[in-house]
Amino acid sequence: MSLLIDMNLSPRPGVADAGFEAAHWSTLGPPNAPDGQILAFARTNDYVVLTHDLDFGSILAARRGDKPSVVQIRADDVNPDAIGAVVATALHSMRAEPEQGELLTIDPMRMRVRLLPVRP
Repeated sequence: MSLLIDMNLSPRPGVADAGFEAAHWSTLGPPNAPDGQILAFARTNDYVVLTHDLDFGSILAARRGDKPSVVQIRADDVNPDAIGAVVATALHSMRAEPEQGELLTIDPMRMRVRLLPVRP
């Protein structure tokens, strides 16, 4: 699984040590790119988006998108030292090659997985 780390998270995601390939958006595209552009890039290049932004899930829901998979971190402290282990555990719970995208929401106490497209 290859992760595309959104601009709102540290370029040092804390997940590389858990066996995940990760690229920060700042190394792939313009730092002021709209979320739709980042989603399109992730879909085309088979990335899973890792973000602290609810907009990605909202865009997928509004567009009834089925990919890419998105992992939303919902925590006050998103420092890799604070949340890295929780994120790595949650990422290991995702299907390695999902036929269908997933929206995974993580907070320090729990996680929730929804298959895409999100249905009301």
